[in-house]
Amino acid sequence: MDVKEHIESLAMQARSSSAVGSRATTHQKNDALEAIAQLLSEQVDRILAANAIDCDRARSNGLEPPLIERMTLDSDRVSAMCEGLTQVAALEDPVGAIVDETRRPNGLLISRMRTPIGVIGMIYESRPNVTVDAAALCLKAGNAVILRGGSESIKTNQALAALIANGLESASLPKGLVQLVGTTDRDAVGHLLQQARDVDLIIPRGGKSLIERIASESKIPVLKHLDGNCHAFIDASADPEMASAIVLNGKTQRNSVCNALESLLVHEAIASDWLPNIGRRLNDAGVEIRACERAMGLLGGVERVVGATEADWSTEYLGPIISIRVVSGVDEAISHINRYGSHHTETIVTAEEASANRFIREVDSSSVMVNASTRFADGFEYGLGAEIGISTDRLHARGPVGLEGLTTLKWVVRGEGQIRG
Repeated sequence: MDVKEHIESLAMQARSSSAVGSRATTHQKNDALEAIAQLLSEQVDRILAANAIDCDRARSNGLEPPLIERMTLDSDRVSAMCEGLTQVAALEDPVGAIVDETRRPNGLLISRMRTPIGVIGMIYESRPNVTVDAAALCLKAGNAVILRGGSESIKTNQALAALIANGLESASLPKGLVQLVGTTDRDAVGHLLQQARDVDLIIPRGGKSLIERIASESKIPVLKHLDGNCHAFIDASADPEMASAIVLNGKTQRNSVCNALESLLVHEAIASDWLPNIGRRLNDAGVEIRACERAMGLLGGVERVVGATEADWSTEYLGPIISIRVVSGVDEAISHINRYGSHHTETIVTAEEASANRFIREVDSSSVMVNASTRFADGFEYGLGAEIGISTDRLHARGPVGLEGLTTLKWVVRGEGQIRG
């Protein structure tokens, strides 16, 4: 079977299986999720062995260190996958939920019901945890999913997909609900994007070039974000230690992910006192600083500092680099973020409620935070159990996408024989 035939076969099996998934009981879906979690916990050594093969090959092929870090698994990360499965199982089933119920003067009861989207095509790079997160969320929301992970993680994804299939079978659900594209051929993505008859939504997770390609080529609606240029604004009233802790956590806790802090804006009223200290602490953590002219003048004793270019303000580094700019206040901070940001996640550190409220209302991003690290912009941390991605689009779903974002709504009208005059 060639690549095109392989993708068409997966799509047809997914469409057929989605009818079963849409009517599966909550108990049945939860049984499958719990079974998958149990299988993963029992087969950690098998998963890590497959992952070691992928990582060794990636290093030999010269894959960039941030991508290798994303794809690397250990026992803690496998445990986190299992916990995510268990949490999704514990979440309320969105399928069939009634929202916005109203009674019209003529007696008609008008409501909307959550229903599965149908078949999801998931295209992603590097992180094999996406295989498990996507499978869990799509299954619980009553959808079928076709997974096309990056070629660099093929052995890991195959091991995970086999365990997922076993878990589905143990709950008497078809394996076609979760399928992995079985080839690393790059043409597979192009063929998947053409399956508009059988696939209802494409969700990409990966680098900007991959997502731009998918958005331009797909004949299927795409739920996406292109990059994560996340900002922190340190207001004049900010507690200095709180601000430092939030910045260091946002930049250094894990800098290869889309919710890592990339740009730091500092109120001019506290810049001379606070910036030199945070500059040294960032340097001590191995972070290079790209600074505006005013910040450069305040960071004279800090070693790894270079002048920022215009491009730095809109760059997602995904590594140990941060851009820093001194601003006149909340107005300039909001203007800077809305101009250069990617509408992903921004935070303000402040003791002033008025500044916090303005920041919340006026910053045009999918997640806006007050006195918290941008690293919390994550479905698991938001109580979604897991996330299938973070959307910076404005339609359907925005921010971390969990179960509700994988459903749609249909109108339900109940009457007692009413006719329209």
